[in-house]
Amino acid sequence: MSELGILGIGWVICAASMVALYFEALRRREADIVDAGRAGLLGLLAVVYCCLLNGYPPRKYLIAALMVLWALRLGAHLFKERVAVAGEDGRYADLRALWGENANRNFFIYFQAQGFLCVLLSLPLLVVMMNPVPCFTVWDTIGVGLWVLAVGGESVADAQLGAFKSNPANAGRVCDVGLWRYSRHPNYFFEWLHWISYAVLALGSANWWLAMLAPLTMLYLILKVTGIPPSEARALATKGDAYRDYQRRTSTFIPWFPGKP
Repeated sequence: MSELGILGIGWVICAASMVALYFEALRRREADIVDAGRAGLLGLLAVVYCCLLNGYPPRKYLIAALMVLWALRLGAHLFKERVAVAGEDGRYADLRALWGENANRNFFIYFQAQGFLCVLLSLPLLVVMMNPVPCFTVWDTIGVGLWVLAVGGESVADAQLGAFKSNPANAGRVCDVGLWRYSRHPNYFFEWLHWISYAVLALGSANWWLAMLAPLTMLYLILKVTGIPPSEARALATKGDAYRDYQRRTSTFIPWFPGKP
């Protein structure tokens, strides 16, 4: 089967899965289920590609395992933080209010767009798994090391934020401890670094440049669309001057030494 044919199968899987998630979101009247679903779909695509693509088997199994582990961790975290709790995540509640009577139609389009995003983000998996070189290369080693750093860093950031929020004494305060002292969004930074790791793994493969589409797309979404802008808008609305002070002394994205209070 051709690479385009395999991508087509991936798109059908994503489109059908997003229809099912959409109807579950309608039932719950909460659209935040799409975030956990997106992580799960990428893990599923990794398994499908591993089964269908030709390439060096140990490398295929390694890449599939890395993506499945990432999907399980992030999907479980998002499910616990957004799906399993009462109420819709603020970003989606804001969209629902903005769209008004067109909310259900627009959310259907949004869910399908997320399915297409999964196909786009899966391109690095396709490129790496097709690499026929019958041994692990230096790029494989560097890429796996970067993956460990990225997923480990995001796990630590999520755990630190969760611990901060769980303390009643921190109600209404800005989390500026641990990694959050060096970046206002360390979770987003390490998530982006995770996608960079697949681009590194793709170096030496044919059409390696296709793997760059995933981290570039993710960087744009984080910095300009669904990541930092709505998160910061809600933080300013709920925490006011405390968050403005945090903005003045803390790097937006890339971890860096904090400035003076």
